Amino acid sequence: MPALQRRTTAVLIVSQILGGLGVPIGIALAPVLATEISGTEAVSGLAPTASVVGTALLSVPLASLMTSRGRRPGLVLAYLIGALGAGLVVLAALADSFPLLLIGMAGFGAASSANLQARFAAADLAAPDRRARAISTVVWATTIGAVLGPNIAAPAGRVFAGTSIPVTAAPFLWAAVIFLVTGVVVATLLRPDPLLTARALAPREEQSAAGRSLRAGIAAVKASPRARLALVTVAVTHTAMVSIMTMTPVHLGHHGAGLELVGLVISGHIAGMYAFSPVMGWLADRLGRLSVIGLAAGLLSLAALLAGTSGGSHGQTAAGLFVLGLGWSAGLVSGSALLTDSVPQPARAAVQGLSDLTMNSAAGVGGAAAGLIVAQAGYGWLNAAGALLLLPMAALALFTARTAPAKKAARTASGG
Repeated sequence: MPALQRRTTAVLIVSQILGGLGVPIGIALAPVLATEISGTEAVSGLAPTASVVGTALLSVPLASLMTSRGRRPGLVLAYLIGALGAGLVVLAALADSFPLLLIGMAGFGAASSANLQARFAAADLAAPDRRARAISTVVWATTIGAVLGPNIAAPAGRVFAGTSIPVTAAPFLWAAVIFLVTGVVVATLLRPDPLLTARALAPREEQSAAGRSLRAGIAAVKASPRARLALVTVAVTHTAMVSIMTMTPVHLGHHGAGLELVGLVISGHIAGMYAFSPVMGWLADRLGRLSVIGLAAGLLSLAALLAGTSGGSHGQTAAGLFVLGLGWSAGLVSGSALLTDSVPQPARAAVQGLSDLTMNSAAGVGGAAAGLIVAQAGYGWLNAAGALLLLPMAALALFTARTAPAKKAARTASGG
């Protein structure tokens, strides 16, 4: 089993490095490309939002496929859809079609869905006391590609200089090729399938197919306060991060930043998201999931303060985006581990798909609203709104932390 876990983790690390090269291209360039095609910044947030919506809409079907067929088919299909979406984005730029851009970005979001689902694949065979670290290791692997991705956007665009492909659209061609290669790697090397293996090794009473449905997953979440907190955590942290990050390239552009500087700031943000995830995983395993959820709330609040008051200071904006990434990492790793801990094994794949649906649906709404908030009120008010989102998460975490010891004491007193 340890050897199988190491092999599975190694394959997932390679896929995350490759996938990490492609996905950030869309993060860095989608708002800029949307502004160029539409002619207005008011709808610039819709392009990255379409990617988030695509990630959300595909989460449950992909989880359903994984539930019945395993992790490998779901991940491969997601990367193939992501490659198709990237190709449509290039066609949209050539045709100057904003609706086609949104369709392409929705398909592009499938690659994000694959990257997110990979963290749960790492947890399938992990021991409970190392589950957060297993998740964080795969999340960390995205750092290499994710930091390089935005910075190769400008050179990749210049490769097609002199052609009809716009500079801001050409990097999506590179992303399409990267996603295709990633799909081949997963299809070839992710064997045996970690989810099917974990299911085969589970006790006989946990192997019922009836417990694997989406309805069973929803029932499992309703029955567990900690699972509900985990869902709220990943949804709120992802929404706050996406809303602020989506409009940062536009904010930087307002203050004279070029494409290279935008790529550098986004790279720093993504480094915060992924590079320190092993630290977050270690803390979640050692100090507990709830402690790291509290850390996430504090980091995200600080990020909103730094970015929201940055004005024309590119350095302060970059610092705010870096801390924003750290907060997201703490929330995602601890929330994902807590969710996996809190539901029965048969329902995990369905609940994990429900988690990604919830977090990306909420982030889609936040991303769509972000463009309107910036257009009407400014970037500072967007950060204030992001900070306000953290209040219900922090309150629920405090309530859960206080009630858990009381319930444990009551069970002990009753002999349970």
